[in-house]
Amino acid sequence: MSDLPRKAVTRTAKLAALPLGIAGRATWGFGKRIVGESAELVGRELQQRTAEQLFKVLGELKGGAMKFGQALSVFESALPEEVAGPYRAALTKLQEAAPPMPTRTVHAVLEERLGKGWQELFLEFEDKPAAAASIGQVHRGVWHDGREVAVKVQYPGAGEALLSDLNQLSRFSRLLGPLIPGMDIKPLIAELKDRVSEELDYGLEAQAQQAHAEEFTDDPDVVVPQVVHQSDQVLVTEWMDGIPLSEIISDGTQEQRDRAGQLLARFLFSGPARTCLLHADPHPGNFRLLPGGPEGADDWRLGVLDFGTVDRLPGGLPATIGESLRMTLDGEAEAVYELLCAEGFVKETIELDPDAVMDYLLPIIEPAQVEEFTFTRGWMRNQAARVADPRSPAYQLGKQLNLPPSYLLIHRVTLSTIGVLCQLGATVRLREELEEWLPGFVPEDPVDGEEAVAEA
Repeated sequence: MSDLPRKAVTRTAKLAALPLGIAGRATWGFGKRIVGESAELVGRELQQRTAEQLFKVLGELKGGAMKFGQALSVFESALPEEVAGPYRAALTKLQEAAPPMPTRTVHAVLEERLGKGWQELFLEFEDKPAAAASIGQVHRGVWHDGREVAVKVQYPGAGEALLSDLNQLSRFSRLLGPLIPGMDIKPLIAELKDRVSEELDYGLEAQAQQAHAEEFTDDPDVVVPQVVHQSDQVLVTEWMDGIPLSEIISDGTQEQRDRAGQLLARFLFSGPARTCLLHADPHPGNFRLLPGGPEGADDWRLGVLDFGTVDRLPGGLPATIGESLRMTLDGEAEAVYELLCAEGFVKETIELDPDAVMDYLLPIIEPAQVEEFTFTRGWMRNQAARVADPRSPAYQLGKQLNLPPSYLLIHRVTLSTIGVLCQLGATVRLREELEEWLPGFVPEDPVDGEEAVAEA
């Protein structure tokens, strides 16, 4: 029933075409240079052809291949501009679209999961998908009670394809390195593999989305669609219009960029504090700008979609993050180092200079040092170059730091969100959001603490 290329040998061959294609085009480019063509022009053409192939292969395969492509797309801000330019358009396409599943397959899934009379549940159902993602596609419809809805249908065989792709990509990870220079591909793929079962479980996704929808009901800044119906491989939620964030990145006004950036930062830190869940798929395709914010029709709210990947944080974000960030800003090198050691960021067998650790951290947390900060691709590139250059002290120190498993997803989501803020070029009052929502960032008032003890 599935129209995905499901046989491992077929998918492997397509994925293998990526690094092999890079090698082949490099040889072709060398030949062009021998006959006297400009190295710069040949290089641009090589990059453009590689970008086109990347989108074609990852988009056609959907599954883990497309998931990998979406994950890469939020990091393009870190690339040198001469490399990022040709990839940007191709990678951004993966945030919003992919080749659709045939109508007959969609109807077969709906009949199997909703029953033979599934059409009676809808007043209208559009066969042409409104959007396609890594493991499913979304159709627009009208539920039997008149509500406009989004119907998310999982690709048959998606689980098998997801695992197969990620396993193959893991084997190719060293060859795929040139796609995103300076980025370690293998840990990204490993973390995506760890989330496969959750990504496929629409029941878990429905629970996470409904928890957010209820918490953010009537919120002036953030909108989350309500869950209407859920069954295995089918999820029906309220439809949400708005401007995709990918369009704001490419064509938005500065006012829209700044508002979107502020709300993204707010959602990143307020979501875990309010729901004990971290939305863990922050690529631009999962966000919308909607009119009607707190300042009226000309203001904007942030619409949030796709809760298939979340991190469950019973106490919200760990207070260690806020405490270490605050102490770093205050210049407390010894205290920061002790906290990092206690939390496992520095292994017992490693001994580092606390001041060197501070020198490593301070440039990264620059956005929290000031009242407002303008995120740019240039700033992101500088940070990436600093920690990726083997000649840099930051690179040497970074290799000795450890990222405990409980912080892996938080780290990736934070970096991804910063990547989107840099794509937006947004000016954001980040410190304001940290003070409001990040546990441990604002020290507890000792006077209040003493009064509480006295009252007890």
